Amino acid sequence: VQLVESGGGLVQPGGSLRLSCAASGFIFSSSAMNWARQAPGKGLEWVSTISGDGRTSYADSMKGRSTISRDNAKNTVYLQMNNLKPEDTAVYYCTTKGRRGQGTQVTVSS
Repeated sequence: VQLVESGGGLVQPGGSLRLSCAASGFIFSSSAMNWARQAPGKGLEWVSTISGDGRTSYADSMKGRSTISRDNAKNTVYLQMNNLKPEDTAVYYCTTKGRRGQGTQVTVSS
């Protein structure tokens, strides 16, 4: 299992980012994919899940502000985040099958 996240960066409050996770080493199309995040000094927090058949779920903290999606042809999962807040600052990880990538830093600051 290999997971490579990208798309993080510095954004002002109220801004948007789209994170990507390129996956390989397993059968992507039938696998549930997750996004999780870890803020400085805190534990890993689940953010969102998309099942192999496209069903989605979100943590209350991100519900209404984020959209998870997948492109099975590209073995890629995305997380579109809107109306970002300073408390969304964290390293965001793509996870599946007990594995996670190296993460991508999201910093929300003016």
